[in-house]
Amino acid sequence: MHKITHKLMKKFSLAMVTLTITFSAWAVSLEQAKQQGLVGEMANGYLGIVVTSPEAASLVAKVNKKRKNIYFDIARKNKLTMKQVTALAGEKAIAKTRSGHLIKMASGGWIKK
Repeated sequence: MHKITHKLMKKFSLAMVTLTITFSAWAVSLEQAKQQGLVGEMANGYLGIVVTSPEAASLVAKVNKKRKNIYFDIARKNKLTMKQVTALAGEKAIAKTRSGHLIKMASGGWIKK
C-alpha cells in the first residue's frame, strides 16, 4: 500500500509541475493583454477585465493591487483622499492609453481609443 501511495504522489507531483509550467507559458504581459483586448483602463485608475479569463483576472488582480498601494502612498503623502488620487490616476491612465487599446466609458461600455 505504501508503494502505491508513493507512486501516486510522485505522479501527482509531476502533473502539478507540468501544469505550473503550462500556466506560466500562458501568462501574458500587461502590454500583450491590452493589445489583445483582454483588459483596459478605467476612469477610477484601475485596470478592468474586458474578456473574462483566468489569465486576465490574475493579471488585473496583480496590477490593481500594486496600483492601490501606490495610490495609498500618494494619498497619504499629499493629504488627499483615495477617491481624489484614483480619479487623477484614471485621467492620466486614459490619456496615456494607446490608440486601439480599450477604455471603459462612464456608461459601463468598453471602447477603443
